[in-house]
Amino acid sequence: MNFTSTRGNTPSTAIDEALVAGLAPDGGLYVPESVPLLQLQPGATLADTAHAALASYFEDSSLHGSLAAICEHAYSFAAPLRPMSGEGDYLLELFHGPTAAFKDYAARFLAESLSRLRDDGAAPTTILVATSGDTGAAVAAAFHRRPGFEVVILYPEGRVSPRQAHGLECWGDNVRTYRVAGSFDDCQRLAKQALSDESLRQSMSLSSANSISLGRLLPQVGYYAHAALTYHAQHGQALNFIVPTGNLGNACAAFLARRMGVPVGDLVLASNANDVLPRYFAGEDYAPQTTRATLANAMDVGAPSNFERLRHWHDSDMELRAAMRAQAVYDSTITATIRDAPQRHGVVPCPHTATGLHVLEGIRTQGDRRPWAVVSTAHPAKFESIVEPLVGHAVEPPPELARTLSWPASAESLAVDYAALRERLLRR
Repeated sequence: MNFTSTRGNTPSTAIDEALVAGLAPDGGLYVPESVPLLQLQPGATLADTAHAALASYFEDSSLHGSLAAICEHAYSFAAPLRPMSGEGDYLLELFHGPTAAFKDYAARFLAESLSRLRDDGAAPTTILVATSGDTGAAVAAAFHRRPGFEVVILYPEGRVSPRQAHGLECWGDNVRTYRVAGSFDDCQRLAKQALSDESLRQSMSLSSANSISLGRLLPQVGYYAHAALTYHAQHGQALNFIVPTGNLGNACAAFLARRMGVPVGDLVLASNANDVLPRYFAGEDYAPQTTRATLANAMDVGAPSNFERLRHWHDSDMELRAAMRAQAVYDSTITATIRDAPQRHGVVPCPHTATGLHVLEGIRTQGDRRPWAVVSTAHPAKFESIVEPLVGHAVEPPPELARTLSWPASAESLAVDYAALRERLLRR
C-alpha cells in the first residue's frame, strides 16, 4: 500500500519513505491511498491486535517481517478498559507507559520503526518535535540514547505543568530541549517550517514525531481496535468513545479504526476553551484562532494539524460533521469535574480526561444509555498542582515517572524565530 499527501501534490509514496519523511514534500500530511476494511478477531493481546490492524499498511514495507516485534515493543504495557461508577461508563486508560501519557505507544512504535529503517553508517537523524506538554517527553523517552538519532523538542514556555516541563528537560545525551517564547501553535509552525525547508534537509537528515507523522497516526489505531473488539465480544455492542483532543491525532486514529471496520460507535471530541472544533462541528466555518492557555494545556491548540486529514477523508463539511461531534469544556467546569470525579465516577482524572468526563455527564443527562468510554490521556500525577488541591490528597506518580522526576533538568530559551531555530538545528 502506498500513501499520498492531503494536499495532492506529492507522488504516491511507499510507507518506509513516508515514515522517514514525517511531513509530505508539499507540506501536507500523509494518508493511505485506500483504507482497508479488516475482519479483526477479539481475544488477542494488545500487541497482537495492533499487529493485525497495521499489517495491511505495511505489506510492501521492509518492516513487514519485523512488524510483530515492533508492536511487542510499542505495546508492552496495558491499555485497560476500566469500568467506572456509572453503568456503561468506562475509562480507556492510556497512561501506563514510561512517561504516563497516551503518546508513549506511538512514540515507541515510531522509534523502533525508524531504527530498523536506518542505514548503517548514515548521518544522524534529527527528530524535531513540537509539544503542547506530553508528546515531547514520550518522543524523548522513545529515542533516548538510540544510536543514530538526535531529538530536538520545542515547547511553549510557561504553558505546561511543572512536571511536564521536567519531563521535557530531563533527558540530556542526544535530546535537546528549547523553551519557546510563544504558544504551541508557534512551536508547531516552526517545526513545519523546518520540515518543509529543502535546503535545510539537504544539509541534515530531519524527521518529525508529531501527530502529523504517519508513524504517530497508525499505531494509535491499535488501542482503539483492542478496546472496541474486546467490548464487542463481551457485550455484543459497539463501544462509543469520547476523545479529549487538541491536535486531533488521537481522534483521527479512532475515526480510522472505525473506517477499517472496528466496532467503534459514535465519536465525540472533548475540547477545552480552544473551541475551533466545537464551533466547526456546530456549523461555523473552520477558523483557526490564537491559542488560549487552559488547565488542560496539552489540548491548547488553535490550529489542529490533523483537521487536514479529516477533511481529506470526507467529501464535504456536511459529511464530516455527520461523522462526529465536539464540545468545549472550560476551566471552571474542568475544576469542578476533577473535584467531583472520585465520588461521581470513582476515578481521579487529569484535566484533559476531565473534559471527557464532563461530556459524558452531559450525554447521560440527555438520556443516552449506550456504553461510552472516556479516553484517559495522561496520569493525574503529571498535574499534581491542579489535581491534588481539588481531590484533597496526594496523587502518587507511577514508578517510571517518579524516576525521571529525580533527574536534573535543563533547557535553552528560543524566540519564535525560524532563523534562530534553523541555526540551532545546524549546530549539532
